[in-house]
Amino acid sequence: MADTNNRSAHVVYESGSLGSVKIADEVIACIAGLAATEVEGVDSMAGNVTNDLLSMLRAKNLQKGVRIEIDGEELSVDLKLNVKYGYSIPEISALVQERVKSSLENMTGLHVIRVGISIAGVSVDSGR
Repeated sequence: MADTNNRSAHVVYESGSLGSVKIADEVIACIAGLAATEVEGVDSMAGNVTNDLLSMLRAKNLQKGVRIEIDGEELSVDLKLNVKYGYSIPEISALVQERVKSSLENMTGLHVIRVGISIAGVSVDSGR
């Protein structure tokens, strides 16, 4: 079992005799990133230059470009996205907000009070 003592985790369920369920911040961020990239028109999550270089060295990092804040059972999420050229940014943003909120609430049991979207870039398909 992985050591999660040095990572931030939040109790989402406690059963008196059976124990508790904790979810690491990284898991919540990964769920949000995956949900966002499932929306048509979203090219990728955007991160800073260091994160981009590190992600080239390892598997796809769905946590980059995701910031979460948890207060009790309330969750706020901020996402930085790269969108594909030709798609409506307001429409994509609304779809991402709905998808991320739904995914996080269904999978974690936390109440999502805000999903903020920042568009970091527009990607052009090289095949055009």
